Amino acid sequence: MKRIVVVGGSIAAVTAAQSLRTEGYDGQVTVLSEEPPPPYSRVPLSKGVLAGSRSVESAMLPLPSEGIELRTGARAVRLDARGRLVTTADGTVVPYDGLVIATGARARRLTGDGDLVVRTLDDASTLAARLATAHSAIVLGGGFLGMEVAGTCRALGLEVTVVDLVRPLLRLLGPWLADLAVAAARDHGIRIRVAPDGVDVLDEHRVRCGESVLTADVIVCAAGDAPNTDWLKDSGLALDSGGGLVADACCRVAPGIVAAGDVVSRRGRRTPHRTNAIEQGRAAAASLLHGESARPYLPDPYFWTEQSGLDIKISGELPLTGTPEVLAGSVDDRSALLKWRHDRGTATAVAVNHRLPVIKLKRLGAGAPIPAPGRTATRT
Repeated sequence: MKRIVVVGGSIAAVTAAQSLRTEGYDGQVTVLSEEPPPPYSRVPLSKGVLAGSRSVESAMLPLPSEGIELRTGARAVRLDARGRLVTTADGTVVPYDGLVIATGARARRLTGDGDLVVRTLDDASTLAARLATAHSAIVLGGGFLGMEVAGTCRALGLEVTVVDLVRPLLRLLGPWLADLAVAAARDHGIRIRVAPDGVDVLDEHRVRCGESVLTADVIVCAAGDAPNTDWLKDSGLALDSGGGLVADACCRVAPGIVAAGDVVSRRGRRTPHRTNAIEQGRAAAASLLHGESARPYLPDPYFWTEQSGLDIKISGELPLTGTPEVLAGSVDDRSALLKWRHDRGTATAVAVNHRLPVIKLKRLGAGAPIPAPGRTATRT
């Protein structure tokens, strides 16, 4: 292949581009990124960048190595898979011999482009400016992002209410761990409101929940995301019912085309998390170069979140059911090392405000024993 094009500016895209070089590819690599700034990490946007404790520059990712062309402000709008051509918004046609699709996802909006969301650097900067003069906030959505934003708003001194449609919030975690996180949020003064009959955003300051109307200086929408696949609608590539780009076990979507990151659907499910994006970016690059000899991508589920005084690191499958084994620390102190054992013989390890190297947490999640803790573990 003389030229490989990577579409996207996400960490999956940057990882895939760099991995092409690591795998020995010496042809031309072109990265087409929709956003004007260079690629950056989204992880600190809902926390340090939003709070003003971290600079925008600190979120920037290392630039690809020399010999990799990075085009920013180049949004892909059409793919001709048969002709092997990508067209960008300004009409530029970019030919390729191999293609990596890593266009990520965009924030779901409830009322339109005017919604305050946290997905891009511009989003975080816009919201941070609004929070600087606000006294109260409503966060619509009780997932990872919503609860992180709520925790940041509360740390800035705002009165905060989180609204979601179902209980428990943070349901991806499973009831036990979700209850622990929600209890911490309440202890930090965050109000929780469940609206099973739906939420109606009346204007930029008012939200209707059932019979009551909530008001706040700022309303933040954290209602999930949607894969950026609109530009692929006429490409002939398979999309699932949620719009995710269907990929096989080796990240392939068509001859000469692979995909990685939040845009990808495997077995009917997307996994929009940083670790998955990085590992999938590496696997996609190897698959594109090595074809049938490439190893299948094996997910390494690892997640983390920081919210309301909790630093939660998770190695293993979610959601979690039942009550965990407490291997170290104390749940009452909200500093513990936990383990869930699943019926299928697998396990998930969770560190809550507990210092443990990630590699050891992953080994524990894989079933490896750990040394006896320094203090007697308590069980709940």
